Amino acid sequence: MSSDLTTVPKGVAGPSNFLDERIGGANFLKRNLRKVFPDHWSFLLGEIALYAFILLLLTGTFLTLWFKPGMGEIAYNGSYAPLRGVMMSEAYASSLEISFDVRGGLLVRQMHHWAALLFVSGMMVHMLRVFFTGAYRKPRELNWLIGVLLLTLALVEGLTGYSLPDDLLSGAGLRITEGVAISLPLVGTYITFFLFGGEYPGEDIISRFYSLHILLIPGLILALVSAHLVLMWVQKHTQMPGKGRTNKNVVGAPFYPAFMAKAGAYTLFTFAVVAGLATFTQINPIWLFGPYTPADISAGSQPDWYMGFLEGSLRLMPSWEINLFGTSHAGTLPLSVIIPALVPLGLVMTGLALYPFLERWITGDHREHHIAERPRNNPHRTSIGMAAITFYGVLWLLGANDELSANFQISLNWTTYIGRVLVFVGPALAYIITYRVCLGLQRSDAAVVSHGVESGVIKRLPHGEFIEIHTPPADDIEAHVRGKEAVQMLPVEADGAGIPPKGMRGPLGKLRARMSRAYGGEKIALDEGHGHEDEHAAIGSGEDRSLTH
Repeated sequence: MSSDLTTVPKGVAGPSNFLDERIGGANFLKRNLRKVFPDHWSFLLGEIALYAFILLLLTGTFLTLWFKPGMGEIAYNGSYAPLRGVMMSEAYASSLEISFDVRGGLLVRQMHHWAALLFVSGMMVHMLRVFFTGAYRKPRELNWLIGVLLLTLALVEGLTGYSLPDDLLSGAGLRITEGVAISLPLVGTYITFFLFGGEYPGEDIISRFYSLHILLIPGLILALVSAHLVLMWVQKHTQMPGKGRTNKNVVGAPFYPAFMAKAGAYTLFTFAVVAGLATFTQINPIWLFGPYTPADISAGSQPDWYMGFLEGSLRLMPSWEINLFGTSHAGTLPLSVIIPALVPLGLVMTGLALYPFLERWITGDHREHHIAERPRNNPHRTSIGMAAITFYGVLWLLGANDELSANFQISLNWTTYIGRVLVFVGPALAYIITYRVCLGLQRSDAAVVSHGVESGVIKRLPHGEFIEIHTPPADDIEAHVRGKEAVQMLPVEADGAGIPPKGMRGPLGKLRARMSRAYGGEKIALDEGHGHEDEHAAIGSGEDRSLTH
């Protein structure tokens, strides 16, 4: 923290006085430019997504100046010789023109693509940090819901942008989108005809996706990002547990100049990484794929990584369908498309949106939380998160089951069968393993508090035994570990007359009580009763004082 927060820097005082003399904004600027932000490396993960979004807006504006969102067929006569004379859509031809004939066009197009991947990955990593540290708890539930909606919109934005070049690879993905839409019961045909402007592929899908991609969805994302930042500013940032940090203060550095300097440097660093990737690493070489025609297919087609889990679910799903009226097409429900298209995404997004409220219902915790929780200190939440990651990862990996089969000489059928088992067994194993790891880490923390840390000094006792001398942990380390709080649990015990508490009665109440008893409470308590004065004797005798039972 700055040594003197009462002295206003000249860089703040000058603009503040200027605005105050005209619109009365001095107090607002002085108060907000000196707002304190906590300092931890994991807090920068969300900023990756923010800076990638800014870069997307800049590069996207450049690309709109040359891109033509039309599906009318023309003969290509540009610089790329292998495709000269080939009939293609205006969208594909303009994409080739950007890549080969516009100065800096290929660099900007590749920067745009890399920034899109970084935008989604940054949001995912940021949401994982928020989830595992419990930063979604009261009063930040609304901001968490905004984040879930932002991630959903980012996936749709990626889908619409991926389809715009109208090359063979993006066309294959668009064909899958059409198959999913038309498989929806009752409304599928209407949605498909409305989206494509007629029978697939129609004449309007590129122009309609273009409008969604550059206007509607970016506008919604920009509004939600702004709301997300405003709420974060008003509610203040969470901070990691440590010395002098409580739910009623913020320990860190002021927004100006410390945080602004750090954020500015990180923005430039993010731009430099994306520019470096675009310069030295080729991505989406559309000229190699050729123009899309419904009659052509491609081998080894893969979507961008963030859509890989939906691809994997389609490949793993058995070919099930339900025929309600015999063989009538109107009564056919293609479960092999509906389930993989809607269920995995619905499970992940719905689970993310409801989790803060389900956790509060189970634990009865209505307190405000401004201290981030270490993942190990809430083992069930961490285990649930790792199970979800494993579920996503298995589907993502099996989205490339043909490439796995070809490169590792494994039967394609066996990769599919193994994937169908792993998608259920993998999350269960991840949950069990993560839970045991969290308990082990809690025991390690208890040992640090009770026994101290390893010093690397070996001592021989009078009776010949060799031991390692432990030293008391540093104040900041001990404060970090002692920031642990037991997960709150509902009062579930019956009173003297054997009557359960209100809300714990009936089948639902009993289920809630069992869940609260399992989810909450202290799993491994820190040993508060022992110091370091008898450390040698404790270690030498083999006494275990790291836990209280």
